[in-house]
Order: sequence, then structure tokens, then C-alpha cells
Amino acid sequence: MISTRIKDVNMVFETAPSIFSPNSIDNGTLAMLSVIDFLPCDKVLDLGCGYGIVGILAGKLIGEENVIMCDVSEQAIECATMNLRINNVPNIRIRLSDGYRNVEERDFTLILTNPPYHADFSVPKHFIEVGFKKLVMGGKLIMVTKRLDWYKNKLTSIFGGVKVHEINGYYVFVAEKRVRSIKEKEKTTDNLSKKLQRKQQRNKVNRKK
Repeated sequence: MISTRIKDVNMVFETAPSIFSPNSIDNGTLAMLSVIDFLPCDKVLDLGCGYGIVGILAGKLIGEENVIMCDVSEQAIECATMNLRINNVPNIRIRLSDGYRNVEERDFTLILTNPPYHADFSVPKHFIEVGFKKLVMGGKLIMVTKRLDWYKNKLTSIFGGVKVHEINGYYVFVAEKRVRSIKEKEKTTDNLSKKLQRKQQRNKVNRKK
């Protein structure tokens, strides 16, 4: 069992050996939480919740009804559900979900995640691309990793920009969904469409020759 105090909130967590960071609160998670100010108006998704640190903290600060937690691991969900009761936030919604696949909501103001490290980046790619669609305008995707370049480039390509905080050997990325980022994506799509039209026109001309 882990006892901790984060943002002046005391919490206790039951863990299991197969769940990420079972013996202590992960330093990456602590780095991510250090840049977040939870607001009463927030709706939070704890994506890949593990045994529940982020979601439970959010629920205690802004209310259980404003938090959803999910994880792909059945054991993580069982452990997190136990920790909801232990920490007196039993009404936080929690779901077994591979990424966003069982998360139908599209009105989050904060999506918080410490993604697993995969060589092919398939998981964080899903987290970032679908996360953009799950946020309200002005909402933020906040993630922490030990790698910089791929995440910075990917988040910039989807959100139009990203802030990076380097904390104790970790990179905390804060990407905000903005009107400008959507317009930039639409503009890029329009430009690609025009290029394709010109290419098709040239091909027609060449075929006639």
C-alpha cells in the first residue's frame, strides 16, 4: 500500500506487481501533476489510469462527477475501483477501455496521460490523434514521457503547437485545442486537395499527348 500527499490531498493506494509503478508514485506522473491546476469547471479523463492516482486526485479536488478513468488492463481497473472506495470517491466513472474505444464523450477539458513506451508509437499516436477530437475548444491534452522529439512533432502536427516542460528528466507536454489549429489543419487539407487537382489535370494533359 502507498500513502501519499499531492496538492495538499492525502491519498492511499492499493497496488499490484503487474501494474505500472507498484511500489511508489511514478516520478513522471508527479511531474505531470505539478503543471496542472484543476478547476471546478473541468471535465477530466485519466487515460491509462493504472491504480488511479491522477483520476482520484482530480475527483477529490473538483468532484467525482467531473472525472472519468479508463485503462486497458482488467487488473488495473480492479485495483483502481478498490482505490476509489478507499479514498472516498466511489462515484468516479471507471471503464475498461483500449485507449478511447469505450470512451464516447467528446467534451473533456483535460485529458491526462502517462503513455506506455512503444517503439512503434502506435499507442501515443492513438492517444494524441483521437484525443484532439475528444476535447472541447480550449481543452488540453497533457502527457508525460521520457522522449522529446517524436511527441513534440506529433503534438505540434495535430494541435498546431505544444508547450514542453522539462522536469526531473521527464518531458511534460501541454497541447491546447485552438480554433487556429483546426483552421491550419483545414488549410493544409485544402492545399493538398489543390495540389492533387493540379496533378490530376497534368496527368490528363499528358495522356492526351
